[in-house]
Amino acid sequence: MSNYRRLYIPGGTYFFTLVCYRRQAIFADEQRVILLRQAFREVKNKRPFELLAAVILPDHLHCLWSLPCGDADFSTRWQMVKTAFSRRVPTKVKINGSKMVWQPRFYEHCLRDDADFHNHLDYIHFNPVKHGLTATPGEWPYSSFKRFVRLGWYAPNWGGRVTSDVSDLYHD
Repeated sequence: MSNYRRLYIPGGTYFFTLVCYRRQAIFADEQRVILLRQAFREVKNKRPFELLAAVILPDHLHCLWSLPCGDADFSTRWQMVKTAFSRRVPTKVKINGSKMVWQPRFYEHCLRDDADFHNHLDYIHFNPVKHGLTATPGEWPYSSFKRFVRLGWYAPNWGGRVTSDVSDLYHD
């Protein structure tokens, strides 16, 4: 067993990755994405936090959160989100009674500065392209990318794959 420790900083801003149980494509169904968004709203009403950016892919998701001043408890919030979503989704159940929706842990990274924030923001928004789901971030429907385009942080065509063949660049 690893000696895993989390960094809890009151009012911190964090990058998170959560993965579905055994990489199941739970979020390939739009209705499940809607249920996850409902779970987020429910938890935010009980334990406020700011969801700064997110992308939901078929088998995992990435988020940037900012916690309220004096509050560092992202773990309870994630437990609440995972539970609220799991209750809404019919799925197989393990012998111990737990549903097979989420991997038990999640990854977190406390953002250090503006450069770290922007690097993780880019990572989130480029993720659908990285996984071959779309050619550009703007094509993926379950992402905060379009909001950041409206804010002027990204050009609409930011992050697109190069589609031309390399041989097209050279002429004899």
